[in-house]
Amino acid sequence: MPAKTDLNRRHFFQTALGGALAAPSLVQAAAGTPADPSRYAEPGHDLACVQDADVIVCGAGPAGVAAAITAARAGAKVRLFEVHGCLGGVWTAGLLTWIFDFDKPGLTREIIAKLDERGARRGSDNGRFVYEPDEMKLLLEDLCVEAGVKFRLHTRAVAAYKEGKRLTTVITESASGREAWRAPVFIDTTGDGVLGALAGCSWDLGNMGQDKSSQCLCQPLTMNALAVVKDVTQMQKYISFYEGDLKWHVEATKNFKADIQKAGIDPSYGMPTLFHVRDNVVLIMANHEYGIRPDDADALTAATVRARKEIFAITRALRKLGGVWEGFQIIASAEQIGVRDGKRIHGRYTVVKDDLVNGARHEDGVARVTFGVDIHAKSKKDNDQLTIERGGVTKFTPYDIPLRALIAKDVDGLMMAGRCISGDFVAHASYRVTGNAVAMGEAAGVTAAIAATSKRLPHEVAWKEAEEKLTSLRPQA
Repeated sequence: MPAKTDLNRRHFFQTALGGALAAPSLVQAAAGTPADPSRYAEPGHDLACVQDADVIVCGAGPAGVAAAITAARAGAKVRLFEVHGCLGGVWTAGLLTWIFDFDKPGLTREIIAKLDERGARRGSDNGRFVYEPDEMKLLLEDLCVEAGVKFRLHTRAVAAYKEGKRLTTVITESASGREAWRAPVFIDTTGDGVLGALAGCSWDLGNMGQDKSSQCLCQPLTMNALAVVKDVTQMQKYISFYEGDLKWHVEATKNFKADIQKAGIDPSYGMPTLFHVRDNVVLIMANHEYGIRPDDADALTAATVRARKEIFAITRALRKLGGVWEGFQIIASAEQIGVRDGKRIHGRYTVVKDDLVNGARHEDGVARVTFGVDIHAKSKKDNDQLTIERGGVTKFTPYDIPLRALIAKDVDGLMMAGRCISGDFVAHASYRVTGNAVAMGEAAGVTAAIAATSKRLPHEVAWKEAEEKLTSLRPQA
């Protein structure tokens, strides 16, 4: 049975952001003083606290599963929490179906080999390819089970508490109710920096700089969907990644957009794309939702509804054209709309635009990024002029992400991997693709495991030590 203790009630009169005592007005309201009717002082909770993990990972997307699997293989007891009903995040709940910057050592090659064993990958390029999302769900579950990761789906992190500067406890809510979990080390792989923000870390969002107003200078959101066509062999002129070939990508998007416009719709995304998943199944990426803050639930909901409506309108209109579009219809839309920007948690190093230009090298480099800057237009008007821009980077050089960018600056015992690491807007538009997320997840996982099992903090573990451990975990060629 897991060891359990009661959390001190005082923790629950603290804010999740700083661990400071609640505002006096809220304390008075709880004691019976008339409260501001626009506020509600939630009573404190006494929760059973589970302490059965060395490392807790929040978010089971590409970075999260990589972190959890690697930490478990390195000898740590691992808990992995995921808000959706499957592992994989954008790979699965988001129906991404294509992968960039994946030709790296370690878990990426293991995933490629296992996808190939299942016949679930299109293309021979290990750096970029198309995969079957439901096969990916099964594969990630198998890998986590084999590694001994205790994972929980349908579970959301809702609060985080510290002792001094050190993160000690995360609160989750799920079908099992409100629960508390303690561990020596935590990893934020939520993509949107949820855990880091709850723990009181400073952060950046989109291209706002220091302005945290409601206006969102963020990259647009995209709703993906799987669809079926009558005969994919007759649609090569419209399909990017047809049998793994990306050379036709730009021309394919032009042809696809022309037919959408012929059907009477001006798509919100300037480069609508079809990917060949398998047989007559394709993936549609044909819309953008502009100016949406991913930390605004109402805006996110409205964007999801609009995006789903648009992609159904596109498929129905194309179907009326007949010809190759006869029978064209959506068979599944994504559970999660795709988010490109989210909170970037401040770390002990910030990856910046100059790193890309100069090809930065670091002794604690954990991933070599080879994918260039990919900034989608911030509005429909801008999209009509230039769909993708490069943030002023005219010369891109592969660069390193250092371990320090994966270690929180403001809170001890907290690491990050994936989209929410420490970086500026332009650099983020390069490293955010999922091949890099896996590499970062591996680095965070092995470092967290060493720190937790040796009673150190992540920033006290040298990358050389972690790298040697990680190398020893990988199958020898």
